[in-house]
Formats: sequence, structure tokens, C-alpha cells
Amino acid sequence: MRKFFLPLGIFVAFSILAQLSFGGSGTSYAQKVPTFTLDQAIVTALQRNPVLLNGEQEIKRTRGVIIQVRAQVLPQVTARANFDWTDPHLIGARILGTTTGTGTAPAGTTGAASLFESPPSQVRDIQVPLADPTPAPIQNVQASDISYSISVTGTQLIFNGTSWPQIRGSFFQRDSAYFAFRNILDQLIAMVKTQFYQIVVNRELVSVNEQSVHLLEAQLKDQQNRFEAGTVPRFNVLQAEVALYNQLPLLISAQNNLRIAKITLAKTLGLDFQPGRGENPPLEVAGEMPYIPRSISLANAIEMGKERRPFLKQARANVLNQKEQVRAAAGQWLPTITTTGGGEWVSSPTNSSWHDISKGWIATVQGSMPIWDSGAIAGQVIQQRALLFEAKNTYDDDVRQVELEIQQAYSNLQQNRELIQSQEKNVEQAEEALRLAKARLDAGAGTQLDVLNAQVQLLTAQSTRLQALFGYNSSLAEFDRATGAQSIYHEMFADLTPHATKTKTYYTGSGVDAEGKPKQVEETTVRTSHGRSRTSYSK
Repeated sequence: MRKFFLPLGIFVAFSILAQLSFGGSGTSYAQKVPTFTLDQAIVTALQRNPVLLNGEQEIKRTRGVIIQVRAQVLPQVTARANFDWTDPHLIGARILGTTTGTGTAPAGTTGAASLFESPPSQVRDIQVPLADPTPAPIQNVQASDISYSISVTGTQLIFNGTSWPQIRGSFFQRDSAYFAFRNILDQLIAMVKTQFYQIVVNRELVSVNEQSVHLLEAQLKDQQNRFEAGTVPRFNVLQAEVALYNQLPLLISAQNNLRIAKITLAKTLGLDFQPGRGENPPLEVAGEMPYIPRSISLANAIEMGKERRPFLKQARANVLNQKEQVRAAAGQWLPTITTTGGGEWVSSPTNSSWHDISKGWIATVQGSMPIWDSGAIAGQVIQQRALLFEAKNTYDDDVRQVELEIQQAYSNLQQNRELIQSQEKNVEQAEEALRLAKARLDAGAGTQLDVLNAQVQLLTAQSTRLQALFGYNSSLAEFDRATGAQSIYHEMFADLTPHATKTKTYYTGSGVDAEGKPKQVEETTVRTSHGRSRTSYSK
């Protein structure tokens, strides 16, 4: 019995130890929480973010569209084979008769009797009787129960009015997908920067609120000691307690905001939830909130944004693609000519042997041209032209959208820069005011209310400065996105860049229109509600 319980006890002991070690995996995981710098976070997002990965696949999909559309004008070779077997019992027809002839011709006729008998001759010559010829047997010719045929044909489009515009349009679709990918890339980088700085500022706000709570706890303890000594009334203790409990919700809210910010960044980076971490944060960030003033010219920034923003280049590609769609729709009025040629091998109808097949060449030229379609093609052309003008209007509105985003980012930068400059001195003054209020309270010349007010003012100044730093850096990230200044990370995807996207076709500066043509001065008249008109000039 002891031999049985000894191994059982060892097994139970190891099981308990295993459970304890598994329960402590949260601690071991906490030591392995990944820590990201800003550059590491951006690179991870570029590698794992599903939105960006989908944009990359969209580029590959449009490359497949190019191959598919281009195949319309290239030779196409097709091999066909047909094999047929029929039960001999179901074959009801024979090429010739089914029996052998053995009868003789009727009297007075020969075996090869004529259908029309000639009149009797008037000269009666001595006729030597002819011997009846031996009738030849009629052979049975039976159809083969197996038939097959093989053909190899090639088809080549000679001319039509739709394929070439569709091919050019597919290239513009590829370029549009690439610029959409670039736009997603810029948005993702700006998002990662903003979320990274959000974690930093929330971490600093937690630290500021913790310091404030510690100071209020020390203040409460000091007032309790003074009350026990009989130097201050009970009111001072209650006031210190209220101030402390009013500060605790701010600390709890700051801690929650920090947790939410870390979870949000983890989702953007494409990090999966790990059950072993429990309530531990999915990641940590290493870095501070920088403040690097940048000298910016608004006019130059707007022009740079127009020239470099992939958002506008995508709209340009859409306009050029729609222009080709108009040509493709109008090309349906033109004739379509195709040619087909190849060889064919057909089995013998009476023999399935490969040596008795019939073979030869075939060639076909086909042509078609619409004469009257009751306006079907004209309706398609009207639709495509309307879509073209819609694309142009969208491009013009996108230009104004880029101008708006740059001006908004510039204004936010200016606001946060002024806030930072105003709060830098304010934090120093609030710290000095709190020190003096404590000194006055210790000396008996001040009140507890002065200390609490100074503490609130210091917390407000520190929070305002941190929020201004966060606003400046997030506005700077948005400004870089709006101006297309994230080229440092674009080199990671150089293999996806089509050559056409680097040409002047996609120059989107102020001097060109939606199609890339130089703008001309146009006189426009704007009518007011009173019927008066105002003339303006636009380039």
C-alpha cells in the first residue's frame, strides 16, 4: 500500500507546483512586455497593420487587372478535344445494305439491265447469247462506334476601338491603388505618432496626479497632527480630506486613460491579445514628449502639400482613368476584326484507327460593326462623360481639402506653440507660489486654503502644459501628413512604386488642372441674391 501512495503523493505534489508556476505566468509575462520607441512603433505598424496590408494587396490586384485586360489584344491559343462512343446496338443506320445479293436478273435482261430499253433492231443479226455475269457480293460497311476529333486554334484581335483605352485605363487604376496605399501610409504614420504621444502625455498626467495625491495626503496628515495638538480646528482636517478625495477621481481617470491608450496603440500595431498577460498592459513606450519648434511658411507649405500629397495624385489617376473609359465607350462605334487559324484532326467515320484520321488547316476572319443600336452606345458615352466631369469636380474639391487641412494643422501648431510658451513660465510661478503658501502656513501667517488653492493651480498649470505639448506634437504629425512629408518611410515600399508615378503625369501643383494640363485664366461671374454680379479671375 505504501508503494502505491508514495508515487501518488509525488504526482500530486508536482501537480500543485505546476499550477503555482502557471499561476505566476502573469509575473513572468509582465517582465516580457514589449517596449517600443516611436520609430519601432511606426515600423511595426507598417509591417502588421491590416489596413496597410490590404492596400498593398489592392496594388497586386490591379496588376492582375492589367494582365487580364492586356490579354484581349494578345494571341490566345486553345486546344479542344472530343471523344464519343455509341453502343453498337444503338446504331440503326448502315452506310450500305445489310445482306449479300445472290439472285439473277429477270428473263430477257442482263445483269446490268438498263432502265430504258432500246427499240428492237430492224436488222436481225445472229446474236451470240451472253453468259450471265456472276453477281459481286455487296459488302457490309458499318459506322464506327468510336469517333473523336482534336483541334488547336489560335485567335488574334486585329482591330477594335475599346481594348487599348481599357488597357491604358487599367494602368491608371494601378497608379490610383498605389497612391491610395501611400495615403493610407501617411495616415497610419500620423495615427501611430498621435497614439504614441497620447500614451506619453497620459503617463505624465498620471505622474502629476500621483504627486498631487501624495502632497494632499501629506497635507491631511499634517492637519491631523495639528488638530490632535490643538493648534487647528476640525474644519482644517475636513477640508484636507475633501481636497484629497476630490483629487483621487482625477488620478483614477488618468490611469484609465493610460490603459486605454496602450490598448489602442496595440490594436493599431496589429498586436494580438495574450491571455497570459491578464490585466497587464500589452506594451510600454520609451520616450518623452519633445518640443522642437519649427519655422513654417504657410504659403510654401500649401504648395508643397499640393505637389506631394498622394491624396491628390490618386484623384488625378481617377480622372485619367475615367477619360480612358470615355474613349472605350466611344470605341464601340468602330469595327471589330478578329482572325482565327489552326489545325484539326478528325477520326474516320468507319474506323477508329489513328492512322485513318483526316487532318487539315482552318482559317477564319470575322468582322462586325454596329449599324443601328437605338442609342445604346451613345447612352454609355453620355454616362462616362458625366462620370469624367464628376471626377474633375472631385479633384478640384480635393485640392481645396488639402488647403484646408494644411491651414488647420498650421493654426493648431500656432495655438499649441503659444500655449507651451505661456505655460512654461506659469509652471515655475505655480511651484513657487505653492512653496510660499506652505512656508506661510508653517509660519502661522497663511491659511490651509491658500495651500490647497496653490496646489490646484500648480496641477492645472502642469496639465495644461502637458496637453499643449501633446497638441503640438499631434498637430505636427498631422501637418506632416497633410503636406506629404513622410517620405522617410516611403523607401520601405520602393518595390511597389510604378515607374509612371514618378513622371510629370502626376504633378499636382497649383499651375495645372485635373488632367495635368496648364491652367488658363478664366473669367467667372458670381451672382449675388440681389441680382448683381461680381467678376473674378482664377488660374
